[in-house]
Amino acid sequence: MENLDWKNLPFGYQKTDYNVRCYYRNNAWGELEVSSSEYINIHMAATALHYGQEAFEGLKAYRGVDGKIRLFRWEENYERLKNSARGVMMAEVTKEVFYNAVVKAVKLNERFIPPHGTGASLYIRPFLFGSGAEVGVKPAEEYMFVVFVTPVGPYFKEGFKPVKIAIEKETDRAAPLGTGNIKVGGNYAASLKAIVRVHKEGYGSPLYLDAKEKRYIDEIGAANFFGIKDNTYVTPKSESILPSITNKSIVQLAEHLGMKVERRPIDVEELSTFEEVGACGTAAVISPIGEICDLTENKSITFCKDGKPGAMSTKIYETLVGIQYGEVEDPFQWTEVID
Repeated sequence: MENLDWKNLPFGYQKTDYNVRCYYRNNAWGELEVSSSEYINIHMAATALHYGQEAFEGLKAYRGVDGKIRLFRWEENYERLKNSARGVMMAEVTKEVFYNAVVKAVKLNERFIPPHGTGASLYIRPFLFGSGAEVGVKPAEEYMFVVFVTPVGPYFKEGFKPVKIAIEKETDRAAPLGTGNIKVGGNYAASLKAIVRVHKEGYGSPLYLDAKEKRYIDEIGAANFFGIKDNTYVTPKSESILPSITNKSIVQLAEHLGMKVERRPIDVEELSTFEEVGACGTAAVISPIGEICDLTENKSITFCKDGKPGAMSTKIYETLVGIQYGEVEDPFQWTEVID
């Protein structure tokens, strides 16, 4: 096992031993290849570079309380990558190629899986891009699928502690009927300007409103939004939002814990009525929000007034993480042990 400071890992890239690759040529996927190189040779006219034919996923492997390695809901990540591929007209990775590449990448880099109890995990990044050369806007005929892994700590440096968020009104993350509901790099490129701006103001992430009316909550940076009030878990309904696998899991978990669930448009004016609010996603799991500031109007709404996460957010977080690490019963069969 690597001599890393597991408890203080950032959420960032750390070099590991191997990555796994596969090529799509002549209308078929080839065999998996293992590489120790961190670099890819790519044609200068590849469609990924010019026309944005690229999509990626993010999932995690966990070292359980029993020492076993667990994947969390990988099939959902596969389905989402398939949907993203369709969205930008790429060849779809087969389920077999996806699963075998993920498992191989995890096993080959097992010494980088953080020990149980450190709060860290092995982040898995599968990505697919157009590697075929084209000049003219059209889909490539060749594609490359890669899986690399890296050990990570919490996405927000605060960990499971309240973060400060700023409402974003100057840019749009995604347009209605655009690519907001698929996981492609262009969505994240469009968010960089706002992320850099709010970071300079001391906020963890921007909260995006819908592009059409600037009225309804869409996403928080790269995470889904949720609010809790009257024992009800409320999360936005929008065609521009990436379907978060973590959020999907929390919806089921909230119902399992006896809460009501509503997926509906959330007017930004409703924020002050919530008892708890947060962001959720693979990277962050759950990040409770302590303050939401509207920078254009210079006014804030404060949550977590005692500086601690809310009771329901804490219960959901501890239960979900407990399932991921094999500490509590998994009634949904979300985890898969890798032998």
